[in-house]
Amino acid sequence: MFNRFVFILMFLLALAGCSRREDVHPGFWLVEGPKGEKAWLLGTIHALPEPVNWRSAQVDAGLNEADLLVLEVADITNDAKTAKAFAALAQSPGLPPLEQRVAGALRDELADEMKQGGLKYGSLDPYETWAAALMLQQAMAGSSENDSGNGIDRAVAKAWTGPVAEFEGAAAQLAIFDRLPEPQQRALLGAVVAEGPKRDEQRRALQQAWARGDMDLIARVTDEDFGQEPALREALLVARNRAWVGQLETMLARGSRPFVAVGAAHLAGRDGLPAMLAGKGWKVTRLQ
Repeated sequence: MFNRFVFILMFLLALAGCSRREDVHPGFWLVEGPKGEKAWLLGTIHALPEPVNWRSAQVDAGLNEADLLVLEVADITNDAKTAKAFAALAQSPGLPPLEQRVAGALRDELADEMKQGGLKYGSLDPYETWAAALMLQQAMAGSSENDSGNGIDRAVAKAWTGPVAEFEGAAAQLAIFDRLPEPQQRALLGAVVAEGPKRDEQRRALQQAWARGDMDLIARVTDEDFGQEPALREALLVARNRAWVGQLETMLARGSRPFVAVGAAHLAGRDGLPAMLAGKGWKVTRLQ
């Protein structure tokens, strides 16, 4: 009986060791104003292979002191609502075949990636170019080990019990893509297709950079991604950050203490929220 007890104990300890979540330390900032205003900024990642332990002492302290959670999309777990918003914008009649909307050199890669993602060739033809790009990206993500269910934005939302606000919402966020001029939509699609061979490697590198709070690497990758498309950078990153800063300042002015959890790229580099807020006179301190 003693031997059996020891065996069971060792088995349970082994299970506990296997189930232990990785500790991560993503970028996290405190924003303070002259009248005692406070906000916190946490860089998130939208999908991971496994759940991780993101709740450090600093993050928990911010969560405990904050009185409002602010996400890009408040109802982040309502996939049906997001799908409905997407469907309302995604298709238009009379579009050329998708293969004609990418450079000739990328057409074979487009066919290969659609096959890898489980998409029938031609099935994306009725969709606007931005929508096809997002669908292809999602299909490729679905064929990888990453799971949006392990995303940190969802984890923060599940951990929070107070009021929630949003910077955009699903419909408004998708409308940003829908308003892109066609040349920019095609640039987006081309970028999704072209990243194919290096997609998994880059995703792992970004996940590791996020986990250790390497915002310099995230900023460099973001700069590289948008390097040839300044108009796309302005529409998808800079203009959105600028709008978010305005919303955040309004929240602070009315006395809220927001805990902001948004994609880490929105917090990185010269156009990130910390840099923008510091440039407007707020005291911004990196906590981790």
